[in-house]
Amino acid sequence: MNTLSLQQNITRSWQVPFTGNSNSDNLNSIVTVGDRNLTIDEVVNVARHGTQVRLTDNVDILKGVQASCDYIDRAVETGQPIYGVTSGFGGMAHVVISREQAAELQTNLIWFLKSGAGARLPLADVRAAMLLRANSHLYGASGIRLELIQRIETFLNAGVTPYVYEFGSIGASGDLVPLSYITGALIGLDPSFTVDFDGREMDAPTALCRLGLQPLQLQPKEGLAMMNGTSVMTAIAGNCVYDARVLLALAMGVHALAIQGLYGTNQSFHPFIHKHKPHPGQLWAADQMFSLLKGSYLVREESDGKHEYRGQELIQDRYSLRCLPQYMGPIVDGISEIAEQIELEMNSVTDNPLIDANKQASYHGGNFLGQYVGVTMDRLRYYIGLLAKHIDVQIALLVSPEFSNGLPPSLVGNLERKVNMGLKGLQISGNSIMPLLTFYGNSLADRFPTHAEQFNQNINSQGYVSANLTRRSVDIFQYYMAIALMFGVQAADLRTYKMTGHYDARTCLSTGTLELYAAVRQVVGHQPTSLRPYIWNDNEQSLDEHIALISADIAAGGLIVQAVSDILSSLKSI
Repeated sequence: MNTLSLQQNITRSWQVPFTGNSNSDNLNSIVTVGDRNLTIDEVVNVARHGTQVRLTDNVDILKGVQASCDYIDRAVETGQPIYGVTSGFGGMAHVVISREQAAELQTNLIWFLKSGAGARLPLADVRAAMLLRANSHLYGASGIRLELIQRIETFLNAGVTPYVYEFGSIGASGDLVPLSYITGALIGLDPSFTVDFDGREMDAPTALCRLGLQPLQLQPKEGLAMMNGTSVMTAIAGNCVYDARVLLALAMGVHALAIQGLYGTNQSFHPFIHKHKPHPGQLWAADQMFSLLKGSYLVREESDGKHEYRGQELIQDRYSLRCLPQYMGPIVDGISEIAEQIELEMNSVTDNPLIDANKQASYHGGNFLGQYVGVTMDRLRYYIGLLAKHIDVQIALLVSPEFSNGLPPSLVGNLERKVNMGLKGLQISGNSIMPLLTFYGNSLADRFPTHAEQFNQNINSQGYVSANLTRRSVDIFQYYMAIALMFGVQAADLRTYKMTGHYDARTCLSTGTLELYAAVRQVVGHQPTSLRPYIWNDNEQSLDEHIALISADIAAGGLIVQAVSDILSSLKSI
């Protein structure tokens, strides 16, 4: 199969049209919304795997939702001044809206915000956003009918996902433009609002008809409640945090393969060192690496504090091996903190104004500002760049005989075939990606325009754009991780040959890395053998096809991700 046809047959997980309960494990799973906090994993399961959604049946919560609607109804009837209900929006908030125009104002909000641009968002991001919008409204502070929230539940469970564009939000009053597309589709406002219905594109009114629903007229406050919030940027961020955890776990596995390929020592990860600098992330990274290398025949066992001096060779490993816990530690701690902040944002009420039905009061504020999302996504991209840079250094050691403890140059397999150049091209491909990932680590939240919308939105978070850029960074890093894994597998085979005279690394690798090694081999269709390493002759496989296969498996949470499930579980517990 040529590369083009292969890539046409490999669709990355976030691009796959939602088709109901695609994961059989989720057929009997239900995520209940409204009576407890949602987790990142639950949001991802709904967004990507079709886990069913059920709104809470807690009577007190449902009464709270209705009470906020009743408050808005009375406010409109009495002409009480409430932003976006009996007034215009933003810099036109001085405009008085009459009782007769209050409902029309909400529908008009959708129309003037229908101004998105660029490519369509991945369906998984939109589904996650819908889930978070429902969760936010069930706090009973938004003045929105239960019927509209129930429509979100219906859409999610039926696999109906509005199309939303990647540009249009500056993250100030939340995600106004992206949420206008979701809202317009939910109420069936016009055929120009379109959806993916179980893999088929159609207009929103037709989709409502297929669902047995009628178009819905928004009531006062409902349009503003639906469109004024951080749900889309937070949804993208949640999916990115999930993927970043996976990639961090895989990075630990790649480093463990590289250390074995380089015939490094396990002493750098000994608990005695790290208890004297006990940052949580550093302790975790050291403990994980110590465990991952346990039982390997491809490392120097020096955990007893005694050293195997090797004459002309270094008595200790170079920094990229020896300082791995100290380097990885801040990344581990940072991603853990980011996950905590994004989960808080997921379980927040982010529209304006907010209603306290018990006190019969409304409060004008700014929970819609997505600063937490903008700043955390900037940080996450920075950490991704650091991860890539570290892996790039390990690859550079592996391909250089003067630094690799005697591996062939560029990890050539069959040295008898003089035209073989090994993984030269693969390293160049990786070098083309790594600088981009470090470049994406630049911040965006500090680069906002100050003049938006009549200077009303004179600070903004850029959270939506930052989250979208992070999703792109994650996607690129999945390709880079595929390249790194290919280097790790080849190096393990070649080190095994140097030490045993055969190429089957399964006989020498640590238990902690054996499953990852085997998963990569299985995904690319190259089963281990004692006669040849992973790559023998250059012309016997197309490396680009292997990159595509491995990265697609990572994106889909396949065999390779399952191979590091223990690392991932440990990471989530921090």
